[in-house]
Amino acid sequence: MTYPTFLGDVFPPGTQDVFVDAIGETVRLVGITMIVGGLLGLVYGTLLYATRPGNLLANRAVFSVLNVLVNIIRPIPFIIFITAIAPITKEVIGTRIGVEAAAFAMTVMATFVIGRVVEQNLVSVDPGVVEAARSMGASKVRTLATVVIPEGLAPLTLGYTFMFVAVVDMSAMAGYVGGGGLGDFARQYGYQQNNWQLTLVVIVVLIVVVQIAQFFGNWLSRRLQHRD
Repeated sequence: MTYPTFLGDVFPPGTQDVFVDAIGETVRLVGITMIVGGLLGLVYGTLLYATRPGNLLANRAVFSVLNVLVNIIRPIPFIIFITAIAPITKEVIGTRIGVEAAAFAMTVMATFVIGRVVEQNLVSVDPGVVEAARSMGASKVRTLATVVIPEGLAPLTLGYTFMFVAVVDMSAMAGYVGGGGLGDFARQYGYQQNNWQLTLVVIVVLIVVVQIAQFFGNWLSRRLQHRD
């Protein structure tokens, strides 16, 4: 593969292909986390919302357990969390390092963080809409699936956009514990080699990805908010 001349000036010999591979690893890390963690977080957050006192599936005991778990895990800095969960990662994945191991830790963390984001956005749904669905004979589960979640799509889109940015940040930190991706690449070939130009290239790539995701998330949220 050929690269622009300016990249040849910035990247040490033989590292251009490693850079491309690192981008691919970051895509895998973020993709796995957003798909698996996003779905699990949606379920978790919906349960948090539904089991709150006074809501559709109100259950103080279940809500308290779910709420405490989120409050314990969410504040932990990811760089600490990924090392703390390493023994569990070893049991589940078979190794503590690599893309799959990092994706596992990222998915666990994202599930709880997204769960809170989902809950907070669903709480903003107009209770009158929920009551109207129930008065028309819709079951509690059907009301959740066909009324509450669809009504919260616009804010949920912004919430997931925010989480995409956070997951990209996680993927960069995962590189510092052998998780691969752009974070690992920047550490090995940028920071450790005092190559600040290369580090800047990695930063620019991440900024561009985040800006594109933020623009798309804002656009989609507006479309959903003004849907007929």
